[in-house]
Amino acid sequence: MNASAVVNTPREPNAGRRVPVRMVWMLPGGLALLAGLDAGLLLLGLPAPVTTERLPDVHGMLLVLGFVGTLISLERATAYARPLGFVAPALLGFGGILLLAAPVPLIAGKVVLAAGAASFVLLYIPLWRRQYDAALLTQLLAAGLAMCGTVIWIGQDELTRVIPWLIGFLVLTIAAERVELARITMGPQAGVRLLLHAWAVAAALAVGIASPDAGAMMLGIVLLSLVGWLVVHDVARRTIRASGVTRYMAACILAGYVWLAVAALVLLLGSPDVQPAYDAVIHSVFLGYTFSMIMAHATTILPAVLRIALPYRPAFWAPITTLQIALVVRVWFGDGLGMPVVWRIGGVLGVLALLLFVVTAVASAVMGPARRALALPVPPAREEKSRSGGRMPLSSPPERENSSRTGVDPQTRAVAEGTTA
Repeated sequence: MNASAVVNTPREPNAGRRVPVRMVWMLPGGLALLAGLDAGLLLLGLPAPVTTERLPDVHGMLLVLGFVGTLISLERATAYARPLGFVAPALLGFGGILLLAAPVPLIAGKVVLAAGAASFVLLYIPLWRRQYDAALLTQLLAAGLAMCGTVIWIGQDELTRVIPWLIGFLVLTIAAERVELARITMGPQAGVRLLLHAWAVAAALAVGIASPDAGAMMLGIVLLSLVGWLVVHDVARRTIRASGVTRYMAACILAGYVWLAVAALVLLLGSPDVQPAYDAVIHSVFLGYTFSMIMAHATTILPAVLRIALPYRPAFWAPITTLQIALVVRVWFGDGLGMPVVWRIGGVLGVLALLLFVVTAVASAVMGPARRALALPVPPAREEKSRSGGRMPLSSPPERENSSRTGVDPQTRAVAEGTTA
C-alpha cells in the first residue's frame, strides 16, 4: 500500500431521498419535545407559542416518555427488527399526543403511556433471550421502573412521587448504553456491576414508597456510587484529550456525569419537596444528564436508527455549551442562591439549547457529509475490516449496532487501538 492515500468522503446528502419510514415513528416524539419545551416556558411564567390549561402539568411526561422514551424504544425496536417491536414507540408517542389533546381526558393519555411502558418491558425480553447480557437485563429493569412510574401517575395528579421512578429509568438505561458501547475498556464484569447498582436503585425506590426521605437518601447514595464508577471506568476520561467528534462525545458524557452527581448530592439531603431542591434534581437529571448524553450519541445512534446521515460538525458544540451554561445559571444561581430572575434566564437558555440542537442536527443531516480530499498517511495497522468485508478507515465511525450485536462507539474503538484521533 502507498505511504499516503487520498481519503475521499463522498457527499451523500439526504435531500432527494425518500424519507425513511422510521422517521414517522419519531414524529410524535418530536411533537412531544416541542410541546414539552413550550410547557417549560409556561412553567417559567413566560409567554409561549401555545397555551393550554393542562400543558404545564404534563411537561415532564412529554419530555421523559413522550420524547426520550419514544426515542429509546425506537432504538430497541430497531434492534429487535420485528414489527411487534414497534408497538412500544407507537404507544409512547401516541400517549404523548393524547396528553396534548385537551378534549381527550387526561386519564386516556396516562393509560396509553402505561401501555407503552409495558410494551417496552416486553420488547426487552426477546432481546435478552437473544443475548444473555447483564447490561440488557439492566435496561429491562429500567423499563420496568418506567412502567411503575406510569401506573403510579394514573392514580394521582402530581408527578412528585413519579419522578424518582423516571429518574431510575433514564439513569439506568443510559448507563447501560454506555456499558454496551464501551465494554472493551470497561471490562467483562461491567454489566454485572451495573446490574447490582440497578437493583440498589429499585430497592431505594421501593423504600421511598413508605418513607420518601429515606428512599431519596438511598437513591442519592446509589447514584453517587454509580456515577463514581462510571467516571473511573468510562473511556471518556481519556478521549477528552482527543479532537473532533471523539472529544465532543467525551465532553458531553463527562458533563452528563457531573450533573448526575449534582442530583445525587441534593438527594442525600432527603426527599426534595422544597421547590428549589426539586427543580435542581429533575433538571440536573433530565436536562444535564439525559440530554447531554443524547447530544453525545446523536451522531452515532440516530443514523443507525433512522437510516439518515448525521455527520458531526463543530457547530454541535454550540448547543451543548449553551445547555451547560443554562444549567449552571438555573441550578446554581437560580435554585441554589434563590435568584428568580436568573432562574428564568437559565430556563430560557435551556429551551434555547435544545432547540439549537434540533436545528443543528437537522441542518447537518440535510447538508450531508462534507466532501474532503486530504493526503493522509494510511498505514495498514490503522485500518479495520468493515462489516461488508472491505477496508474502512478508523476516521469513519461504524454504524451503531443494536443491543443483540453490541457495537463500539468511536471513542472506545480509538482507545482500544491505541489512538485518540
